[in-house]
Amino acid sequence: MSKPRVLYISQHLTPYLPETTMSHVSRMLPQGTHEKGKEIRVFMPRFGKINERRHQLHEVIRLSGMNLNVNDTDHPLIIKVASIPSARIQVYFIDNDTYFKRKAVLEDADGNFFADNDERSLFFVRGVLETVRKLGWAPDIIHCSGWMTSLVPLYLKHVFADEPYFEKAKVIYHAFDEGFEGALDGGMAAKAEAHGIPADALSSLAEPTFENLNALGMQGADAVIVGSENLTPDSQAVLAGLDKPILPFGGGEGFVSEINAFYDTMLEGKTEAVAE
Repeated sequence: MSKPRVLYISQHLTPYLPETTMSHVSRMLPQGTHEKGKEIRVFMPRFGKINERRHQLHEVIRLSGMNLNVNDTDHPLIIKVASIPSARIQVYFIDNDTYFKRKAVLEDADGNFFADNDERSLFFVRGVLETVRKLGWAPDIIHCSGWMTSLVPLYLKHVFADEPYFEKAKVIYHAFDEGFEGALDGGMAAKAEAHGIPADALSSLAEPTFENLNALGMQGADAVIVGSENLTPDSQAVLAGLDKPILPFGGGEGFVSEINAFYDTMLEGKTEAVAE
């Protein structure tokens, strides 16, 4: 019997970026899942703040070279990889000079949110899925962490609907309270629509706020994991209205076992909610 395969798509990951709840879980969960006998692949953006020399990133030539069109402009997709020696796992990085070369993450030196963060998110999501397809690796679980991954369910449903590598994958959205103030570019929905996502599926992105993106991820996924003890009232309201498996916030260090048991429940085809 083949090992279950889990694809991790995360916005932040230690040791490459400073530690938060999300980046800590995104680092420890793949390692724990691998140790429990599952196959894993891990993807994150190659933000320019990441020190490539220190972390020994190198380009994967056979996976790079594709162009992705975002907002009517072709952008080269560059794939890099690095290993976390203590964990014996590899991390794949989605890179592009236009979107990720700047020496920052999501904000400039004055704390202003980058105007193209919406396009960076779309490029990242599509780049991961195109790369996984190129790898010829069919995941059983796709675990998404962070608002930058919130459109993964829609891309899978509409843009990659006929892709056999994703045919049986269950998508889990890990909801955190690590967001942003204000809204992304108002044209985000139109840019996603140009990729093949219907306008009606993107109606909530008329105002692409953190709350609306988080809601889109939770509503589109097959299951939800609560990653923060205190989600915003809006996110809690969305969560309360969902009819799908939900793993409540666990806290502490037992999340690897709890989440892997949740994976097993999903893989067994059980559809009842784990908790209200």
